[in-house]
Amino acid sequence: MSTFELALRDLGGRARKIDPAWAALVVIYAALALWRPVQAADSVLFVGDAIASTGLLFALAVVTAAYAKASGADGLIANAFQGNETRMIVVAALFGALSPFCSCGVIPLIAALLAMGVPLPAVMAFWLSSPIMDPSMFLLTVGVLGTEFAVAKTIAAFGLGLLGGFSTWLLMRGGAFASPLRPGIGDGGCAGNKVRRAPVVVWPIWQDQARVATFGKETRSVVLFLGKWLLIAFTLESLMVAYVPAETVAATLGSSTSWALPLSVAIGIPAYLNGYAALGLVGGLVDAGMAPGAGLAFLVAGGVTSIPAAIAVFALARWPVFTWYIAVAVVGSLASGLAYQLWLG
Repeated sequence: MSTFELALRDLGGRARKIDPAWAALVVIYAALALWRPVQAADSVLFVGDAIASTGLLFALAVVTAAYAKASGADGLIANAFQGNETRMIVVAALFGALSPFCSCGVIPLIAALLAMGVPLPAVMAFWLSSPIMDPSMFLLTVGVLGTEFAVAKTIAAFGLGLLGGFSTWLLMRGGAFASPLRPGIGDGGCAGNKVRRAPVVVWPIWQDQARVATFGKETRSVVLFLGKWLLIAFTLESLMVAYVPAETVAATLGSSTSWALPLSVAIGIPAYLNGYAALGLVGGLVDAGMAPGAGLAFLVAGGVTSIPAAIAVFALARWPVFTWYIAVAVVGSLASGLAYQLWLG
């Protein structure tokens, strides 16, 4: 292999290691600096102010996520899948709405649950509620959209899990979804171990040097992960404020328009990028006149049908299960948005 070919191969390897989120930030600000330098400066100031106002909540989110990992509390998911099926559905929906994903990812975790014979309704309840909310997301939603909105989103996650779990249970009683998994799905690997084995949780992590080290490593990881998406979120919000007329948003997605909720769901399904980035987008839209119920519907629909979540379902489940998952997501997001809008009056 020639020197030139080796150089190209090395360049390709380096390119694959570039984080898309950081790359997107560089591209956005480089473009602004070239064509809209005043807006570039305004966006930097906007992002700085937003970070300053949410700094405490960001720190709490980081500590919560890192502590859950270091203590082993993230492995308590096994407790959600015990008992009778009704209890499993309720606990799985609640656990999914309040807990972060296992570090090995949702795909092997769900594969483990299904391969071990955990009933599909309980898995569906967890599957639907998990992408919408977790402790870090709750704290950051409070900072961006307020406590009431964060609570409403948590309730929506729990409600969507219940809707998916119990509706799937009713359909299965009629003979549907007899074989939910695609052929060849394994036992879930390392994520499955947290379901198969009772977790060992050590709350005083400072007494174990290994857990302290895990806490430090996870803190760095979470700071980088949440930080890049929050930078994107606030950058998008700054551009929304600058370039999207408030009257246009209010006329299209305001509470007085009958199509605000279905349009938000229709936009949220293909346009959703990441839960943390979407917070800034919705924050900007709500400030510009978007109905809060429509914003909630956007976040719920987008979270459940986002590319990572949808691919997880598609990779594991047969077409009927995947189609049902999308259908429940659409109906549940519309219902949650409508309920929140009625609550607000």
